[in-house]
Amino acid sequence: MTTHPRTAAARTPVQQAALLVGAVFLLVGILGFIPGITTDYDTMKFAEHHSEAKLLGLFQVSILHNIVHLLFGLAGILMSRAAPTARTFLIGGGVVYLILWIYGLIIDHDSAANFVPVNTADNWLHFVLGVAMIALGVLLTRGRPAGR
Repeated sequence: MTTHPRTAAARTPVQQAALLVGAVFLLVGILGFIPGITTDYDTMKFAEHHSEAKLLGLFQVSILHNIVHLLFGLAGILMSRAAPTARTFLIGGGVVYLILWIYGLIIDHDSAANFVPVNTADNWLHFVLGVAMIALGVLLTRGRPAGR
């Protein structure tokens, strides 16, 4: 019996997109723990709005925020193994990010409700990510049979 290793060329477009999105989230999670790439690193808290650490000097992060990026990235990589789960990752993840966007818009950023934490830059990035991920999940599987 001959087995054929699964190559990048054998992946469907939705699987490639989920793999790329997952890899980017994994990278962002790692970068969030690197002083210099994350400014004010010494102020980073586990999960509260007092964390003033900012990835690339722009996006407010905490230890929890970075861990979520790592886990989300790992999920994307693992779910990219099959087209249906890749689609679920992109659309479901996109919905999660749109919910985070709304959450970030309605909470007081200086309150305990901002435990992730998020700032205005995070909010709009969450919006763009949500829309882009849903669009990828829908457009890359439109007109394809289930499982492809």
